[in-house]
Amino acid sequence: MTSIDDLWFLADTASQRAEQAAHQLRTRYDDYISKRQSRRVSRYRFRTLADRIRQSGAPYGAHTIVYREDGDVLLVRHDGIGQWVLPGGEVGPDETFREAARRELDEEAGIEAEYDGLALLVTVEIESDGHETWGVMPIFEAQARAEQPEVDDPDGEISDAEWFTNVPTDSRDRPYLNAWRENRNE
Repeated sequence: MTSIDDLWFLADTASQRAEQAAHQLRTRYDDYISKRQSRRVSRYRFRTLADRIRQSGAPYGAHTIVYREDGDVLLVRHDGIGQWVLPGGEVGPDETFREAARRELDEEAGIEAEYDGLALLVTVEIESDGHETWGVMPIFEAQARAEQPEVDDPDGEISDAEWFTNVPTDSRDRPYLNAWRENRNE
């Protein structure tokens, strides 16, 4: 089998796992926002993301929108991309998406929160050199029970965690937070 065939097979296997993950989330949760995003990536990055999808169905893991009663949201500073992002990350082999989101929240911000459900289900389409696959990115919502964030990230990617009334301009997750806020205000 050539490397091209190998990449095609990985992409196909990843898409099948993504379909299983999407079905599982759609069956378990209701009343969430559906979003779609497309990414064109290098061949190397495609292989990495397709492998993650093959393992869990999610190229970027599971995330949480954490909010306080006053409407402020919690974001963490991801040094690898130099932006404020939602707490979240990869899903372990024996974790549900929600368990992974809760673990990542604990590691990246040290905040205890009461999970409300699934806020957004993002379909992430990935393409590189004629190869395509897709995965899911579940974003849960949770109300904070503790107010003071404390970063204890074992990966060393997160340097800060803060509450924001207005989403900073250097936030990768601005579209998701805006959609979530619009939905809550309806």
